[in-house]
Order: sequence, then structure tokens, then C-alpha cells
Amino acid sequence: MRKRFNKWSALLTAGAMTMTLLSGCQKAASTDGTGQTSKAEETTQTTAQTTTAEEKKDSADAGSTPRNETLYFNGQQWGTINDWNPLSSNSNNAMAITQNDNARVIVYETLFMYNMLDGKLYGLLGKDYSWNDGQTELTITLNPDAKWSDQTPVTAQDVAYTFDCHKKYASAQGSDYSNYIDSVVAKDDHTVIFKAKLDDKGLPVNPLKVVEYVPKIYVMQKAYLQKVEQRNGNDADKIKQDRMDDFVASGPYKSYYNDDQKVVFVRDDNYWGKALWGKLPAPKYLTHVIYENNAAGDTAFKSGEVDVSQQFITNVQKLWEEDGLPISTYIDEAPYGVCATMPTAFFNVEKPGLDRKEVRKAIAMAVDYDQIIASAMSNQSPSFKDVPRSIMNPTSGEQALVNQEALKDYQFTGNDVEGAKALLDKAGIVDKDGDGIREIDGKNLTFKAECPDGWTDWNASLEIVAAAGSKIGIGIETYFPDANTFYDDMTTRKFDICMWNPPAASVANPWGRAMAFMSTDYANLKVNWTGNYGGYINEDANNLLKKIPLETNKDTLKEYYTELSRIYLDEVPSFSLMYRPMLFHAVNESVWTGFPQLDDGDNIPPTDCTDGYGIAALYKLVNVK
Repeated sequence: MRKRFNKWSALLTAGAMTMTLLSGCQKAASTDGTGQTSKAEETTQTTAQTTTAEEKKDSADAGSTPRNETLYFNGQQWGTINDWNPLSSNSNNAMAITQNDNARVIVYETLFMYNMLDGKLYGLLGKDYSWNDGQTELTITLNPDAKWSDQTPVTAQDVAYTFDCHKKYASAQGSDYSNYIDSVVAKDDHTVIFKAKLDDKGLPVNPLKVVEYVPKIYVMQKAYLQKVEQRNGNDADKIKQDRMDDFVASGPYKSYYNDDQKVVFVRDDNYWGKALWGKLPAPKYLTHVIYENNAAGDTAFKSGEVDVSQQFITNVQKLWEEDGLPISTYIDEAPYGVCATMPTAFFNVEKPGLDRKEVRKAIAMAVDYDQIIASAMSNQSPSFKDVPRSIMNPTSGEQALVNQEALKDYQFTGNDVEGAKALLDKAGIVDKDGDGIREIDGKNLTFKAECPDGWTDWNASLEIVAAAGSKIGIGIETYFPDANTFYDDMTTRKFDICMWNPPAASVANPWGRAMAFMSTDYANLKVNWTGNYGGYINEDANNLLKKIPLETNKDTLKEYYTELSRIYLDEVPSFSLMYRPMLFHAVNESVWTGFPQLDDGDNIPPTDCTDGYGIAALYKLVNVK
């Protein structure tokens, strides 16, 4: 096992977000692009393999890939794969299709890869990019080596047709990005131009969203998309529901075997990326067993049956300090990973009672966050006392963009029961009938707080929220439905209080996170996977959100972000319960070594060897068996 590095402070020096401004215990990776994980319902039959004839295996043989050639995962794939379709909104194919802040690029590939450690974009299918002076056109030159799995070249026509299909068939991505990208045009085979949507003054609506597209949205082959269109009669719903078992992709791995027990990918030894990386990825196979629950996944990880774990592990440090296991995390000390996201309780501001900011803030003030961090997170999060609240994550790049001194009067660090009671009393929100529950207009303040069943750290966090409510005369009942029920509740606003991740680290953050917290653009979506799930509307915040993508002056940006944070802390449309790693990244080094670690000099982020520039880890691994 490699030497550990005891430098928590180095975590906060990642100036990743500066570049942005210049131009569960979780059970499964969801298909909505959040990076959060959950156990989805197994609603479909076993997915067919996409393999050549000589690679097809029967069920008995599929699990017998050589251990010294196989990298095993847990915490990402739960349940049977539904499809291989990047246009789908319900693939449940987290190992292959996760168009997150850092898209997973082992099968499908994006134009560029984002690295949250330095805030830079690294070329993949794209080689370089540049804006024109007015940021109305983003020109991308493609990597001339890039090829599809059928060995035909990746062209600008593929890039343009992918965007057209997302837009034409109103995929979730198309519905989002078509608001900011007017068109994608192939100038020639290796040059593509993203033309920004312009406002009535001829200015780009949002250059950040144009840039965000390139490391997030997979490029698909035009010829294959046309084949899918033809067999579905150009019907949008059928196209988005096509299983695409015969998919063509460009990444280093392809489907080998999958059922309700495991998912196996095999390396494409003809992968074009040898020209980019200098070699093929070290593991020949990537395998994710479908574990019944986190306990089973943890047991496999501790025994060395799993190499890379994307599961929250309580007191992970005990695995090496007390158990002596060859297990390592990206950082040696708590929080053990790069805390770049902020799991948040969103209030449905349309619910009577929760439409009052005094009620929302009182709940947020009364919650014991130190208890959440100590018990639910086993200290795998910095404290809100150490990193005061704002719309920023705790990295130094984002913290430099907010004036915390100006926010002092709006801060709350939690467990302020008396302060919360005084706030409610002053607002006239009191218990009039003596039943222990405060009332508004004669109705008791009682609410449900929900997140998916089995996300044990999140479940525990909401129990602490509920306990805070009882201390101040507000009834909060926890509700932990299955993941699919929760997704429906959250995305259609059928909740009182729900817990979810806002965007973490990406080329468009912290702006994207501010949008997820407060954007009116999301408030009226019929099905909302994007943010502002509670429907909060504030035109002052909305105006600031529109200005930020066009602003390049750092001092002005700091003013904007500070004012957004002031509104957020004053109005409390939602409140974060903890800071948290974007992905958990614990590794067992009994079979493979060479995983990314802080200060190892490789600049590879701890994104499970699969997401964004984190895939570079696959080229550094060394087998020790």
C-alpha cells in the first residue's frame, strides 16, 4: 500500500472553480446526471449483450473473467440495466451512461474531460477549442485519431447530429441545452461550431452552458442514430425508449455481459485512444456485481473482491488503522475525499407553512449539523463552523468568490433551538391549542422529510432534521420510499422536504449550483431533474444568475455571488446538511495499485477511475497478482 498524505489543507487549494468563471449511504448511481446513487427498481428483463460472436458467453462463464485482469467496482450499478441509450431518461445503466458534472467515459465519450482538481478541460474526442470575441461561437477541432468501435472516424457531423437529435426528440439534455445553444454546425469533418443562443441585444444567453455541454454530453454516431430513427419511424418516444443493445460507441470498453447479478465490460483492444494515452487501460475487464445492499458491497470490498468502492463507509479509516486492510482513500485524513458537493434539504415553498421563510429558517437553524457530521458522516465532512454557509462548496477556488464577512449576520451553524423558537415566536407562529405543534391559520405545522430508503447516512441525517423540528414545535416525519417513488416525488414536487445533491464540481460551477438552488427557470418545469425542486421564485436572484455567465471581472463576480448567498441565507429555500465528496473513492490495493492519491503528482481526480479526467487512473494501475 502506498504512503498516505496527511494534508487536508491541500484539498482546499484546488482552484478548480476559478477557470469556470473566466470564459446515501448511497446505493446506486442514478441516470439523472446527479452522481448520487440509489437502488432502482428492477423493472426490465435481462439486457442483451453487445458483443462479437466470439466474445459471447453463457451465464455460467460470464463471471469467470481472470481476477488479475479484472477491476471490480461497487456502489455505482444497482439493478438490471434498462438500455444503452444516452437519449433515455431511465437507463439505469450507471456504469456506462452517467452524464454527470464529470461524465462517465468508459463506453461513450465526450468531447473533453473535466478535471475538478485544476478546473481544466482535457481533450478526448475533441482536441482543442476556442471562443470568438463575442462568445457567440465556440469552435472545436476534433481529435483526428478518434474512431468508433466499428473503426469509422468520429466526425463533426456526428457531433452536430447528436445535438440535433437531443433537441429534436426533446431528451432531458436537449430540453436543457437548446435554451443556450442555437445550433451545432459541422464546418468540415474535423471542425464543429457551437453557436450560442442570443438574447434580444445580440449577446449570448449563457456561454457557461455552452462550455458545460462539451465535457458532459456523449457524442453518438450519426449513422447509428439514423438507424435507430428508421427502425422507430422517427417517433420521439420510441427513439428515447429504444434499448440500443446494438449501440456503437467510441470508448475504451464495450459491453461483455450483463444480467441482474453483474455487469461486465471488456476492453476494446482496437480502441483509438492508444494514440491519445500511449497505451490501453490496464484492466481488460471492468466488472460491477449487483449487490443486494451496501452491507454486501462493503463485505466484498473488505475481502478484496472489490477494488474500487463508491459507497459511503462509516469510519473508513478503521479499515487500515484497526483492521490492517490494504485499503486507501484519496486523502489520509478526514474527510478522506474531495468535498465538492453539498447534500441539501429542499423545501417545497408551495406547501402551507413552508411558504413562510421564518418556518424554513427556524428548521435550518435548529438542526444539529455537528451531529450529522459526526454520526451520519463519521466526520467525512468539514464543519459549517470551519467553512461558513454560502452557495459555495469548501474548495478554495469557490470560497475566494464569496465575501464571508458580509454574510456574518445571516449565518447559522445549527443546534440553535432557542434562536429558532424566538424567530417563530416573533413571527406569531405559535402553538395555540397546547398540543406541542405550532400552527398557521389554525393548521398544525407538520411535514414529511424524504430521501430514498437504504441511503443510510442520508436517512440518519433526516432523522436529525426531524428531531430538530420536534424541539421547536414543528412536526417532521421521516419518509424513506423506494428510489423510483422518491424520484417521482422530487421531480414532480410531490414532497414537503426532500434531500438531494446540487451540482458539485464542473466547468459551469459554482454558477450551476446557484441555479440549482434558486433559478426561476427550473421552478415551472413539469418534470424537474435539474434543480430548485421546491419551486422557489426570487427575481433579484434570477437577475444575478443571468448576469454571472456574461461577467469576467472577478471582483464583480464576487459581488454577485455574495449577494446570491445573502439572499439564499436570508430566504432559505433549501439548506445543506453537510459538505461531501462528489464521489466516494476508497480502493482495496490487494490486486491493483497505482490509484490516484493526493500529492502523488499525477493530477488525477478521485472520480472512481471512470468519470471525466479520472479515467486517466485506468492507465496508471499496476496489477500485483
